[in-house]
Amino acid sequence: MKLVIVVQRYGAEINGGSELHARYVAEHLSTHADVRVLTTCARDYVTWRNEWAPGEERVNGIPVERFAVVRERDTIDFRDRSSRLFGERHSIHDELGWLESQGPTSPTLMKRLSRVADDCDFVLLFSVRYSPAFYGARFAAQKAVLVPTAERESALGLSIFPPVFRGVRAIMYNSFEERALITTLSSNTHVPGVVVGVGSQIPDAVDPARARSKFGLHNPFIIYVGRIDANKGCANLFRNFIEYTAGLSRPLDLVLIGTPVLPIPEHPRIKHLGFVADQDKFDAIAGAELLVMPSPYESLSMVALEAWGLGRPVLASARCDVLVGQCVRSNAGLYYEDAREFFAALDRILCDPALAATLGRNGRAFFARHYSWPVIERKYLDMFDELRRTPVTHSMEPLPGWLARRARTCPPAADVVHALPAGAVGDSHVLERR
Repeated sequence: MKLVIVVQRYGAEINGGSELHARYVAEHLSTHADVRVLTTCARDYVTWRNEWAPGEERVNGIPVERFAVVRERDTIDFRDRSSRLFGERHSIHDELGWLESQGPTSPTLMKRLSRVADDCDFVLLFSVRYSPAFYGARFAAQKAVLVPTAERESALGLSIFPPVFRGVRAIMYNSFEERALITTLSSNTHVPGVVVGVGSQIPDAVDPARARSKFGLHNPFIIYVGRIDANKGCANLFRNFIEYTAGLSRPLDLVLIGTPVLPIPEHPRIKHLGFVADQDKFDAIAGAELLVMPSPYESLSMVALEAWGLGRPVLASARCDVLVGQCVRSNAGLYYEDAREFFAALDRILCDPALAATLGRNGRAFFARHYSWPVIERKYLDMFDELRRTPVTHSMEPLPGWLARRARTCPPAADVVHALPAGAVGDSHVLERR
């Protein structure tokens, strides 16, 4: 079996998001199939600057073909376009302009995909909101297996996306909440789909003491891992943590691992470790009292799954349906709506070792049951088998013509998303049947 994976960025040093998700899937499916990755030369997701050389290389044994991005992102143009499309009526032409402004745009990547798609069995496309996956789905619709990594954010309400959700060959969803959102938005129940998520490369052995010694972590600590960004809830996390510790007599630190996009407060109890090796990350998570996930927008939190795989509790934002759903289904985390609930939930876990241990055990069992790599690989392979056995019964809707494309008939994208049902999905057994 031959698989082509298309993703906007790809590299061993990219340690989060859909890009890490794509790399993990590529590496694990390579034991079952001939896997090739098509991606851009960009390393940074904000600028899309070409930093890697075009051409082919191997990343952890996987052949990776890189293609140049035609232009860097103009952040002001993208901000202004987003504001208009999310808040005003607009056209499909406007939305396609937004997609190009967001980046990364690489015509040479699309040309290469159009050539290799004929010779492969399936094309796995990561992150529908980016140009490579969006146009890749249209270039190779009958072989396109989409991993949408869609979050409950305004961009999901753009009118260009539902036809893609209805037209691809199959969809591998990250969570039951993501599946419910996309199905409600696009009426795509005819498209084969399964909730699969992603596993993680958790090492067989971790050493919390080594992390404490290496990074000078002498106090008990809670940990955040990921991009340090206001969009990830980090500004609220800083405010909540500083206020919580202001009246705290016992020692407690907040440890941060990840690249800062947001300034980190100068505070004696906040420690930023920067970018660390995977072993250091896992050692640090294993030594934490809990992992905190303040993000309101997630399609699946890999780091929450990693914390559960390591037996650590999770404290998550109640504003993220996916995180709440994961906490409920795992019975391995608490969630908070505001500062007072953050304080109360943090107290509850820190001051009740028996509860913390129970949450950790539940998380470890949840990870093993649903997110170990044999489980993830089996879901992909079963989907490929199903698709090979069944004929294609649907097609991709074409984009509107020149005139219709410019009609201002699209509603504000934020209004579309706001109208979608919200909340965690509780009955996973019902949703798993198709």
